[in-house]
Amino acid sequence: MKLRCAILDDYQETAMSLADWPSIADQVEVRAYTSHFTEEGELVQAIEDCEIVVIMRERTPFRAPLLARLPKLKLLITTGMRNASVDMAAAAAQGITVCGTGGAGDSTTELTWALILGVARSIVQEHNALRAGGPWQSTIGTDLYGKTLGVLGLGKLGSKVAKIGMAFGMNVMAWSQNLTKERAEEAGVTLAASKEELLAQSDFVCIHLVLSDRTRGLLGREELRRMKPSAYLINTSRGPIVDRDALAEALENGWIAGAGLDVYDVEPLPQDDVFRRLPNVLTTPHLGYVSKANYAVFFRDALEDIKAYLAGTTVRKLN
Repeated sequence: MKLRCAILDDYQETAMSLADWPSIADQVEVRAYTSHFTEEGELVQAIEDCEIVVIMRERTPFRAPLLARLPKLKLLITTGMRNASVDMAAAAAQGITVCGTGGAGDSTTELTWALILGVARSIVQEHNALRAGGPWQSTIGTDLYGKTLGVLGLGKLGSKVAKIGMAFGMNVMAWSQNLTKERAEEAGVTLAASKEELLAQSDFVCIHLVLSDRTRGLLGREELRRMKPSAYLINTSRGPIVDRDALAEALENGWIAGAGLDVYDVEPLPQDDVFRRLPNVLTTPHLGYVSKANYAVFFRDALEDIKAYLAGTTVRKLN
């Protein structure tokens, strides 16, 4: 009897074409779901017969209560090598192996700069006006050269973003709770004396931190009030790092000039959410990791994880 495998949240309907699924067709029946399950009951009904489930990043959380409703589940594969929405301990206790995948390219770095340039030059507003027969030139762009880029988190992504900022002729400073002067100098940037200094001096602030107990709510009302009224906030990391209500208040009241957001507290973003309608926000639907190179590796490695499981071994095990 064949095992059953479900691939969740295949929004672009590409999962089945990006890996050699027929190579396991004699052992595994694979099916992909292109729509997001908003109700847990519907999700359980759809996948309760599956021994294997492949999930795309953090689109569908797998917490202990959901895992408990899936007694047949034996292998849970997440794209990427980190997924805070999976209860690893609960999965292990239930005998579920959790594996990850590699990735490719610098898609989140590139999207960060797409958002920075988008807000700086009002690209969407000018594009929409041009297409609709509106005014020819209605905004004045913000220059990057000579401005200060503040990078919160100087890890792999933050370092790459900082390097591009320097190529634009920007002054780059960075801060995180564990960032040292030596590490900042190695990356060629200035170490801010504090989070508050970075926020007060930066014209663009971008976030490249992992969501954790220490970073959740790192930027709240007090922090956003420290930013320049001409400054922009860019978040391609995780929504809850910034207090949602405080950010909405900051944007509505002009504490900051605007924001470029790719991540949110709730995803997909509800239809009535304030960030869908604020005029000074450039929004994208969590596209940081959504690129051809990344997707090709995601599903190739997911198939490799399954083949290893079928052979009685594991690769890229996370729990």
